Amino acid sequence: MKVTVIGASGRAGSEITRELARRGHQVTGVARNPARIPTGAGITAVSGDANDAATLPSLLKGADAVVSAIMFVDANPETLIGAVKAAGAPRYLVVGGAGSLEAAPGLKVIDTPDFPDIYKAEAAAGGRFLDRLRQEDDLDWTFLSPSAVFDGSERTGQFRLGGDALLVGADGHSAISFPDYAIAMADEIETPKHSRRRFTVGY
Repeated sequence: MKVTVIGASGRAGSEITRELARRGHQVTGVARNPARIPTGAGITAVSGDANDAATLPSLLKGADAVVSAIMFVDANPETLIGAVKAAGAPRYLVVGGAGSLEAAPGLKVIDTPDFPDIYKAEAAAGGRFLDRLRQEDDLDWTFLSPSAVFDGSERTGQFRLGGDALLVGADGHSAISFPDYAIAMADEIETPKHSRRRFTVGY
């Protein structure tokens, strides 16, 4: 498949780019600084601005799927969704956040007492992005939320998938590494199971 990753220089975007290339897909990585995009067979790095509505569609042309892996506070959902549709890309997958997941029925993680203030702006923007996608009737989208702790470089291939509820392990922790998150994203690209839905991944 041909997959374009917007934000391929970031931690999530770079791992998704590597995972897709490892599986033999043709990956176009888009970033403002393409020198920071991973290199290797099957990866093409290009310079691009996710907020440039005039040029972004041309960068997405010909992609079988588009992944956006950029900070929500830096993203404009109308620009991104519009570019994917204008490019004619069949699928759009978004690296989501954990803040909009449910910690308990009817209680979002962002609204829990211990949610760090430093992450609230990003989490709130991610929730708005998801709400906007849920209003979209003409686009095949998927929003993949990580667990509460989204960090680490270990690639285990062992994880669980969930829906709108935060996944918490038997040890009481909610976590997923970047490489294992990338596996879940690549699996979804190859075998779609969450069309027009949000799902989550964790240990």
